Amino acid sequence: MDLLIQNAHILDPLSGLDLISDLYLSDGLIRSVGSFPDPLPENTQKINANGLIAAPGLIDIHVHFRDPGFPEKETVKSGAAAAVAGGFTTVVMMANTKPAADSVEVLSYLAERIGEVNRTIPLHILRTAAVTKGLGGLELNDLKALSDAGAAGFTDDGIPVMDTGLLAEAFLLASSLKKPVSLHEEDPRLITENGINAGTVSAKMGLTGSPREAEISMIRRDIAIAARTGACVNIQHISTKEGVELIREARKSNPDIHAEATPHHFSLTEDAVWVHGTLAKMNPPLRTEEDRLAVIEGLRDGTIESIATDHAPHTAAEKAKPFAKAPSGIIGLETALPLGITYLVKAGHLSMMQLLARMSAGPAALYGIETGIRPGAPADLVLFDPDEEQRITSFYSASSNSPFLGETLTGVVKATVCGGKIAYRA
Repeated sequence: MDLLIQNAHILDPLSGLDLISDLYLSDGLIRSVGSFPDPLPENTQKINANGLIAAPGLIDIHVHFRDPGFPEKETVKSGAAAAVAGGFTTVVMMANTKPAADSVEVLSYLAERIGEVNRTIPLHILRTAAVTKGLGGLELNDLKALSDAGAAGFTDDGIPVMDTGLLAEAFLLASSLKKPVSLHEEDPRLITENGINAGTVSAKMGLTGSPREAEISMIRRDIAIAARTGACVNIQHISTKEGVELIREARKSNPDIHAEATPHHFSLTEDAVWVHGTLAKMNPPLRTEEDRLAVIEGLRDGTIESIATDHAPHTAAEKAKPFAKAPSGIIGLETALPLGITYLVKAGHLSMMQLLARMSAGPAALYGIETGIRPGAPADLVLFDPDEEQRITSFYSASSNSPFLGETLTGVVKATVCGGKIAYRA
């Protein structure tokens, strides 16, 4: 299918391209910027993008599609629908499913499911594999076999690997395979109740909560192991100002240290737990305003290269449980871009180009994904209105566990194009 996008405000963080022009797409690639065949091939589709920004398709390196094991929360199909509605053209699935993605068999199952979904929803879906068997932290998986089976990287996300010797071995193997390792940084030995910061709000709720040192100590340990082993590591969902500073210092001498921040950690503080209860319960928890601003500064100066949603669907029944018994996590694919526009761009912290860099070029670099707007590049694009407001009332995701329900945000995705095909159109 040929596609002509007309009168778009083209923004490309990789090239710095910033102009109003046309884009011509054919056979899954961007064929030209600013020109198109005359006459156009028969059956060429047209999109009038007047007033819209055309940017590289968004990339989320941290999603939970709950397949296999939890179809009542999310499936690959419902997760893919949420992703393209949010402007994403590539997502990276985490390995903490049931069974965990710790075998060639599970990775093969996921490949089949992705193939089925791609018949109706164009979306690049990458699979990670677990570092340890059953996410147990005791026995290293055959990372070479998992890499050969298509694993894009390795992670025990949700559970930190506490055995430092085993983690160092995993780093060495992953480095030899040229695959990144993503790390959930919370020391469970320091946490009484997870999902809430050990602070003023937890005290009001009669909970001890999760102290900031649980994150800080693990980041400090893991960047030291990474330096010794030469591994490419991604520190996931940073929540503390000290964590940001550790990454900032580490990156001065080690460019293989990477980091991500979530939209909820740059938009909310621990006060949201008092207002939204379990809908604001997540690991690591929302922390203080000082921490929120430190995360934003990390995004601004490039210490944190990627915005990743940690899209974590849960059922309404699960989230209705008492706080201490409810699961942690919120969905995020459909609110990520408007949260970035509202809390980063409109608030004056980042330019639109910087926001798009953290949502496309930054995550693309970690996984070696080709992105950008230029002739010959993959035709993966998002078209959005940066000024239109929307009230968040419903989701394409199978779950709706979000503290942003009912909130009015700025920025509306109008179309998502993946591999030259229209994956979503408002």
